[in-house]
Amino acid sequence: MIDWYNSNSVLLQTTLTTLLLALSIQVSMRVGVFSFAGIGAFGIGGYLAAIGMTKWQLETIPAIAIGALAGAVVVFLLGLLIGKLTGLYLGMATIAFTLIVAVLAINGGELTGGASGIFGALGDITLEGVALVVLVVVALLTFTELGSLGRQLDTVREDPELANSLGISVTRYRRISFAVSGLIGGLAGGITTLTRSTITPEEVNFHLVVLALTVIVVGGSGSWVGALIGSIIFVWLPTWLDFVSEWEELIYGVLVTLAAIFLPKGILGVIRDLIHRWQSSRAKKAAGVIGPDQDPHSISIAETALPAGVGGRTPNRRPASTTKEES
Repeated sequence: MIDWYNSNSVLLQTTLTTLLLALSIQVSMRVGVFSFAGIGAFGIGGYLAAIGMTKWQLETIPAIAIGALAGAVVVFLLGLLIGKLTGLYLGMATIAFTLIVAVLAINGGELTGGASGIFGALGDITLEGVALVVLVVVALLTFTELGSLGRQLDTVREDPELANSLGISVTRYRRISFAVSGLIGGLAGGITTLTRSTITPEEVNFHLVVLALTVIVVGGSGSWVGALIGSIIFVWLPTWLDFVSEWEELIYGVLVTLAAIFLPKGILGVIRDLIHRWQSSRAKKAAGVIGPDQDPHSISIAETALPAGVGGRTPNRRPASTTKEES
C-alpha cells in the first residue's frame, strides 16, 4: 500500500487540485449561478503565490493565503459588477474574465514573467498538506448541503422567486457564492503552482474551463461528491488506458456528450437513484406491501399509498349480506 501511495503521489495530488478547481465552479452552480470566475481566480492565486515566493520571499502558506484571498476579493467585486447577468451572458462574461487574467499575465512584464511565466516557485507543501486543505473545504461545503441551509440553497437554485417570497435573500447568497468560488479557485491555483514550481499564461486559459466543466457534468453538480467522482475519472483515465493520451480531447468530448444526454444528473445522480430504489424496496418489504419474491416495481406508488377500498384495493373482509335469509 505504501509503495502504491509513493508511486502515485503526483496523481493523487493532481486529483485533489483538480477537485478544488471543479469545486470553484460547483459552488456557484449550487445557487443557480452559471459562473466560471473561479478559473480566473485560479490564475490570480497561482501568480500571486509564485510572485510571493520568488519576489517577496514569502513562505509557502502565506503565499498561498495571499493568492486565495486576492482571488476571493477580485471575484466578489466581479460578482457585484455583473451580478444582474444570468445564464449564457453570465457564463460568457466570466469566461472573458478568465481570458483577461491570462492577457494581464502575458503583459505583466518582469512581475509575471511575460509569456514565459514564473519558474522556481517551489513550495514545501506536501500531499498530506494538500489533502488537509481539501478536507477542510469539503467539510465546509458539506455543511451547506445539509439541514435548513441546504434547503435554502436548493430553493435559490430551483426557484429564485419562491425563495424571495419566503424571505431568502437570493442576491446575498449569489454574491457570497462568487467570493467562495474565488477563494477556492485561488487556493487551487496557489497549491498547483507551488507544487509544480511554475506557472505560465497557457495554464490559465480556456482549457481549464473545459476541464472543470467536464468534471462537473460527468460527476454531477449537486454535491462535492460528484466533483470528486469526475476528478478521479479524468485524472486517472489516461493512466488506466494508454491510448487515451493520444485521443484525450475526443474521448473527453464523447464522455461529456453521453453524460449530458443519458446522465443529466451525472454519475452521482445515478448512484443516488439506485440507492433510493433500494431503500424504497426495503421499506415496502418491511411494511408488508410486497412479498420477498415479488418485483417491487410491479406495484405502483399510487396503489401502495391509497387506503383500503380506494383505487381498486378492497378490504379483506366478508361482504355484508343483502338477503332476508342471511339476516
